[in-house]
Amino acid sequence: MNDPWQRIEEMLATVTKTPWQQSLLITVITPLIAWLAAIFVVKVLGRLAKVTASDLDDELITRIRGPVAGSIVLAGLAIAVDISFVDRFKGLTQSLLGTIAVFLWISFGLRSSSLIFSWLGERSARRESSVFQAKTIPLFDNVAKVLILSFGIYLIFLSWGQSPSALVTSAGVLTLVVGLGAKDTFANLFGGLFILADAPYKLGDFIVLDGAERGEVTKIGLRSTRILTRDDVEVTIPNALIANAKIVNESGGPWKKFRVRVKVGVAYGSDLEKVRRILLAAAKEDTRVCKDPEPRVRFRTFGASSLDLELLVWVDDPVLRGAILDALNMEVYRRFREEEIAIPFPQRDLHIKSWPASAQAAPLPTSERDNSDEVENR
Repeated sequence: MNDPWQRIEEMLATVTKTPWQQSLLITVITPLIAWLAAIFVVKVLGRLAKVTASDLDDELITRIRGPVAGSIVLAGLAIAVDISFVDRFKGLTQSLLGTIAVFLWISFGLRSSSLIFSWLGERSARRESSVFQAKTIPLFDNVAKVLILSFGIYLIFLSWGQSPSALVTSAGVLTLVVGLGAKDTFANLFGGLFILADAPYKLGDFIVLDGAERGEVTKIGLRSTRILTRDDVEVTIPNALIANAKIVNESGGPWKKFRVRVKVGVAYGSDLEKVRRILLAAAKEDTRVCKDPEPRVRFRTFGASSLDLELLVWVDDPVLRGAILDALNMEVYRRFREEEIAIPFPQRDLHIKSWPASAQAAPLPTSERDNSDEVENR
């Protein structure tokens, strides 16, 4: 099978006599071909893109017109150089033209990457996707740009007749050395990727980590997550720890409402129906308590010193838990005092069966003798 370049030279030889005439003809005809190709891209493919509901394909077709036309012109110049240039400058010139073509497509790829991932982010936001979000779009975009640049550098090496295998090997060794030296950093990085992809929490959520730190998520980074505790202290936690920790998201679930539990103990013999009415009245008078679901009271258990009940109320935001619990405790205590409902406390009775004989014979010091007299008087 003949070389494509030879076929083109044979076709041109039928209308021209010298290589320079052939090169000149190609140089003149190539821009016309590039212009026709641009028209085809804009007109024909543009009409097909308008059928779809998305504007993404329209933008991509508009942007690809330049690289297509530029590649055709550069290909024509490469053919003209192959026909008319001497071998000394032919390889250098064609490698330079190939490099320019690679840069054209790299530029198109980088600009299109941002456009595509922005479109994916908007589409996923409407569908409430957990992968492509506003905070994850820069991550995916940067990874795509690194891959595009790497592939472009590979093509540039090939255009200059150089083998990229040595570069790839060196990069692999360098990656291994860096990975061993920064394993904790990479662990945090991959932990951040898993958190962004899995989305166990988002900005503004109240989370509890392994029953210890509790606070509002203020920042989710690739290396760490920051939470603001109720003491207004910002805590920075490496993502590698969070990825392996038990996370309680108080703002998650079907809604953001949070349930507050008020534990109450009343004395044995108390009227539990009356206690229930008092607890519900205290909850319903607080405007910060949700009406739906309604407050409720549960009789939990027979305690050692009291009948244990629990008032359950819902609030609109977990941040209100402390304030609501304080207000309800104060109000319940006030109403119990007014209604003379006893709140028992643990008591112990000490029974002395016998007194040691040595203690009876030995005289007591004056202070202890006075105290013992007081005990007998009582």
